[in-house]
Parts: sequence; C-alpha cells; structure tokens
Amino acid sequence: MSETVNTCEAQLAGWLRQAFQAAFGEALPDTVAIRVQPSTDTRFGDFQCNDAMQLGKLLRKPPRAVAEAAVQALPLPPMLTKVEVAGPGFINLTVSPAWLAEQVAKLSAAPRFGLPDAGQGRTVIIDYSSPNVAKPMHIGHIRSTVIGNALDRMYRALGYRVIADNHLGDWGTQFGILIQGYRAFLTDEERAGLTVELLERVYVQSYNRTKEEPAWLDACKAELVKLQQGDAENRAIWERFIAISLDEFSRVYRRLGVGFDLCRGESFYNGTLPETVQLLQDKGLAVESEGALVVKLEDEGLPVCIVRKSDGGFNYAATDIATVRSRVAEFAPERIVYVTDERQQLHFKQFFTVCNRLGYTTRLEHVWFGLMRLPEGTFSTRQGNVIKLEALLDEAERRALEIIKAANAEMPEAEQKDLAAAIGIGAIKYADLSHDPQTLIVFTWEKALALDGNSGPYLQYAYARVCSLLDKYAAQVPGVEPLGNALALDEPIEKALVLQLLQFPAAVVRAAEAYKPSILADYLFGLSQTYSSFYQRSPVLKAEPAVRDSRIRLCAMTAQALSEGLGLLGMRTPRRI
Repeated sequence: MSETVNTCEAQLAGWLRQAFQAAFGEALPDTVAIRVQPSTDTRFGDFQCNDAMQLGKLLRKPPRAVAEAAVQALPLPPMLTKVEVAGPGFINLTVSPAWLAEQVAKLSAAPRFGLPDAGQGRTVIIDYSSPNVAKPMHIGHIRSTVIGNALDRMYRALGYRVIADNHLGDWGTQFGILIQGYRAFLTDEERAGLTVELLERVYVQSYNRTKEEPAWLDACKAELVKLQQGDAENRAIWERFIAISLDEFSRVYRRLGVGFDLCRGESFYNGTLPETVQLLQDKGLAVESEGALVVKLEDEGLPVCIVRKSDGGFNYAATDIATVRSRVAEFAPERIVYVTDERQQLHFKQFFTVCNRLGYTTRLEHVWFGLMRLPEGTFSTRQGNVIKLEALLDEAERRALEIIKAANAEMPEAEQKDLAAAIGIGAIKYADLSHDPQTLIVFTWEKALALDGNSGPYLQYAYARVCSLLDKYAAQVPGVEPLGNALALDEPIEKALVLQLLQFPAAVVRAAEAYKPSILADYLFGLSQTYSSFYQRSPVLKAEPAVRDSRIRLCAMTAQALSEGLGLLGMRTPRRI
C-alpha cells in the first residue's frame, strides 16, 4: 500500500501505538495490531479504535482503564483536536479540519485519486465472460462480463499486471452436431453469409434430430472424429465458426467497453491433455474407476473428479487443470480468478483441489455469482427462453434515448444517441455491480434507469451536476483552477464530505480484495449522497469569494473521485446530461 491509501487511519493508528507503548512499555506485545477506522457515528468523533478490548485481556486490566491510560500517556498531536474514551473502552478521535484539508489535498494531487500501487511486480489472471462459440451471447453472459471487467479495471488501477483471458467454449461434441447440421440444413447462400444466429438455428435442428435418428447421431460423431483427427475440411469449417463468433462477440464487447489480453478457447490446451492426465497418474493422483480415470477427493469431502471418461475423452476438469499448468508456466501469476455463475461451484472446488495436490501454490479463486432474471413481461424481445445480450443493450439505449429526448429536445441527435449509449449501458452495468455478486438479481428497467435512488443514471447525473457547477465557476472566475484554491473546512458537512473522499482508495482496495465491485458502488452512492447534502446546505457560487473558492475545490475533488470510481466500474461519465 502507498502512503496515500488509508493515510488518516495509518497516521492515527501510529500515534495510538506510541500512546499504548508509552503507557505500558514492554508489556505491550509487538504483534498486537492497533487499528483505526471511520467512526460509525460522527457525533462521537471522526475515527474510532476498539483495540483496548483485546489489550485488556492481554494486559489483564479493564479495557476502559487500558484506553484511558493510553490517551493520557502522550499530548495530543496537531492532527487531533479531541480524544475521548467511551463505554467499555472505545477510543473516539476527532481530527483537525486543517489536517484533513492537507490529507485530501495530497489525495487529489496523487494519480488516480490516491490509489496505491499495491500490485507492483505481481500478476493476476482474470478469466471471465467465456461465451460458447456458434451461439449468440445472452443475458446469462452479462454478469460474468461486467463483474470480471470491473475486477480487471480495479486490479490494473492498483498496479497489478493483469492478464484478462476470455476462455471460449470452442471444442467438444457440439461441433460434430454443428458441422453435420451446417452441411445439411443451410443453403449455399446462407453458408456464404453465415452468422451466429444461423449457426444456432442449425445446431438446434441437428441436435433435435440426434434424439430421433440414431443414424444421424452416428453421422455427427463421425464428423467430430474427423475434426479431432485434423481433417482439413472440418478444421476449416470449425475455424470459420470461431472467426464469425469472435466478430459478433467483439461487437458486443465494444458496446460494453470490454477488452481482453487473451482469447484462448478450450481447444488451445488440447495438445497438453494427455500429458496432464499422465502427470496425474505418475503422481499417483489419478486412478481407474469403471473404465474412467478419476481423482478421489473423499478426504476433502468432495466427489471424485473425473479427468478422462470411460470412452477415452477428456472432460472440463482435465482441460482446466491443463489450463492452470499452462498459465503458471507462461505468466507465473500470483493468483488466477475465475468469474462464473453459482452452478459451477463444485467443479471449481474439485479441480482447485487437484491443482493444490499437484503442488501449485498460485491462488485459485472462484468468484461465483447469482443469476440475473427479468420479471415476466418486462422485456419483450424473446426467442424461446433466451434473451439475447445485444437485444438487452438495444432496449437499454432505446429507453435511455426516450428519457434524453424528453429532457433535452434541443440537444443534437448524435449527442443524444451517444449519451443514450453511455446512460443505457451504464444503467445495466450498475444494476449488476451495485449488488453483492452472490445475490440473485431481478432486473427492472424502472429501477435501472431511475434518476434518483441507487442507480447508474443517478451517479452519472451527480457527476454531470458537479461538472455544470465547475463550468459556471469557470465563467464567473475565468482562468482559475479550482483544485489550486485554498481549502478551509468550516462547516460540519464540508468535513463530512472530505472524510468520505478520503475513503476512496480504501474502498477500491476492499472491493478488489473481496472480488466485490458492489463495495465500490456502495461507496460512490454514499459519496454522491453526502455531496448532495453539502450542495443543498452550502451555497457555492453565491458565497463570499474565499468560501466560494474553497467549496468549488471540494466540488472538483468530488468530481475526481466519481469519475475515477465510475470508470473502474466500466461506466462512462458524460459532463452533460
């Protein structure tokens, strides 16, 4: 961590440790952590420390007596105006407004509003999105894509070397079914203008026929064997399926503002599957069971992990273990993070355990999420039970455009459409990211596109409102940079806003470490609410010049934090809404 993250807490904790040492000397164990956190109730101070509770047990003294001895052992430093002991031994700290102003000025001047370079020299691989080739992306892909991309952005911002890998589903029995259907059900014209939608249609036709005609199923299997053996014609057809799919996926990703460093499908690791399974056998981990090769995981309370099926085919576990081996050898990551839905929890527990037994020390993390659903009737563009992701994005932009046209009829059409994309897609992202990943989301347009409450448009509007105020200040006081103004925190709401701004780096660190972008979303919503209270209570442009200049600097710093934070969630921040 850099000195800018949690700087207030770190400095206050340092003074308190000195106070405890002054009071108790060598009786205070060096291993005891002294922690300071923002106060849960600012009526009793700005920060608090509760560690006298555990120190009371270690020192065999009443916690309140321990706390009182510490606060009396040293004179108050300039950063504090008051220290009080409350209840059974809570230490409440009130900080100097001048010191706070100095701390937030440092944060504002630092790159990325003070985010630490915590990941320097460390590599993390984030495996997310991962659609299947030859199928359109649907609503089920939105959570993995936006959660994974938010984590991707946060880890990069914290100084990590990030490898974002889109691990495509591009291999398996479905390709025999698909190749057979491609040849049988498409016209020459359709094959020439092949799309993912056509591939999906012929796959369904061919799959249904396998259920009715054993001879058709045999033909599909024969096509798969030809592909697996490297048949030139089938290989060329398969590669075309992949190229067409990647083109369509890329279009969706561009709209979402998502990019990857790698796009390696399951097929990339095919050549290493036999040696991976052989390694498991050589180490005595894989044994035969009813013709299959399995790793027994009873000691970990898990079912057996099948790595080779009885027909000799390799399954997902073998591919994922081979993928870990490849990634560790090529990138030496500190951790590999997989972002998938909750239904795959057992699979990840199994193959993570096998990798641990193989001796891999890389942290393997499964970030699982609940599903996103739409209330019946909310979204009309349905094909079967699948809602296409592009259709969802189209609907978001259409609805946002209606709102923009009603509010800004004079805005040029091109600007209206660009703004609709920023707001509509931002609304979908925030509707996901503002929830704990492990919750089920019932998505509604009314909540997602609301201009009040905890929504993406509300936060984007909060940012645009600050920018509007900054523009008015620039017209009123030409040539003055607001961030260079003197800062004085004379009102409680000004101090409250600064205290919240100072928590920005810590919120990003917590969100990244917990793999929960919702922590950052909650912080940004809280910041915007505090700013709203500040704006309502504290006149800015109509205040006398010194107060005006100080308050406009607070506004500018709020804009910095909102822009940085929303950017980490993958949301655009238009200056005008």
